[in-house]
Amino acid sequence: MDRATLPRPNTFAGLSLVLDRIAERRDESQWIAEQARSAEARYLVLDSAGEAFLRRDSEALRWLDNREREQWLGDRDTTLLGMAGQCPHFLVVLDEPGAATSLEAALDARRMSLRSAGLQLAADEAGLFAYAKGLSHWQRETRYCTGCGAPLQLVAAGHRAQCTNADCARLHFPRTDAAVIMLVEHEGACLLGRQAGWPSGRYSTLAGFVEPGESLEDAVRREVAEESGVIVDEVRYHSSQPWPMPASLMVGFIARAVSRRISMRDHELEDARWFTPEQIASGIADGSFVPSTALSVSYRLLAHWLQQCAGLDLDALVAPAMHAR
Repeated sequence: MDRATLPRPNTFAGLSLVLDRIAERRDESQWIAEQARSAEARYLVLDSAGEAFLRRDSEALRWLDNREREQWLGDRDTTLLGMAGQCPHFLVVLDEPGAATSLEAALDARRMSLRSAGLQLAADEAGLFAYAKGLSHWQRETRYCTGCGAPLQLVAAGHRAQCTNADCARLHFPRTDAAVIMLVEHEGACLLGRQAGWPSGRYSTLAGFVEPGESLEDAVRREVAEESGVIVDEVRYHSSQPWPMPASLMVGFIARAVSRRISMRDHELEDARWFTPEQIASGIADGSFVPSTALSVSYRLLAHWLQQCAGLDLDALVAPAMHAR
């Protein structure tokens, strides 16, 4: 399939279209060192808080080439992210106090969080930032062996951590916490909820983490029942989205409710209610309904449902409201 005909990916998704993670070569230290010294190498720098350096003159990441890396970063450890064509991509994390501030000034760059930069960056750069942030979070949080307590050492170009205790030598791998996020529908209406503290009028799809010994479909049914009391039968997969804030994978579904009876059980939500397409459209127009931002797969689930159910374009509905603000 031609890339131009592929469906629009969720934010942070679709990275495989531009980057080969080349996992089979992560243990080839000599080859990796050669790639790191090549003129085509690019380095993505994150600070200790997981913020990336962006260009001041455009909405783009401020990548460093090998010369700049040697000048400003010295011999700091690097993590191989993968290959984009013949261009190797690496990650460098600045943990020392003050180092990021100094580099920001030297590069005339600006730092930004993934949540803030996600919709500003081009899709491939947003995906690379998300990949790097998720991996660096795991590296930072995974310092000691869960088997014996000994320190860990990063191996496999930063993608595994090995226990330094020779009697243990356990390998630790990056983990991702699976979560389900679902739009629940029933005869022309969809179920949305809001949490206390959200902006006025903000409603979104329901979501929750998958528990041990639970399928994704069962997690959808359980979370919907716990948060709203609504009973779901059919569950259909829609799409997924890496969500490294700090380490999740959001798996999106469209689910069908048996009835519209709402009975708040776990009180995680401040409110849950059913909305028709007409109520959503009019609410967006008058400001009484605010959908989740396009950063989240929640937005894509709602957009898909509105298009399938009523032929409405969520982007077109939101654009005038955003302009009015």
